[in-house]
Amino acid sequence: MTQPRHNTLSRHNTMDYIEFPATDIAATKAFYSKVFGWNFVDYGPDYSSFQDGRIAGGFTREGTPTAGGPLVVIHVDDLKAAYDKVVAAGGRIRKEIFSFPGGSRFHFLDPSGNQLAAWHDDSAGQ
Repeated sequence: MTQPRHNTLSRHNTMDYIEFPATDIAATKAFYSKVFGWNFVDYGPDYSSFQDGRIAGGFTREGTPTAGGPLVVIHVDDLKAAYDKVVAAGGRIRKEIFSFPGGSRFHFLDPSGNQLAAWHDDSAGQ
């Protein structure tokens, strides 16, 4: 279930779309669907777009995934549950759960090798 994008603020000069390289579109879609519940729309065999409820993006077979590019951080309500889902879906943990001022997070690699992180605001409780 996708939520409408927030149109109350100007989209001028704000992040609007993010694109990741992917070595296997089907495996990438399955991973993000299982872990985060994202929805996808395919545009041929080499491109699939996603909507997470706030931002849209895509996975493309163009380019090469690299850990060390921009770090996309996904907010989750339950960090341990997200960690377990990442592992169960075939993701690889790059950096174990750690705390920082204001929260906790971990870094992981998706099936194509893109590095992302999941975080939880510790002041909100688990």
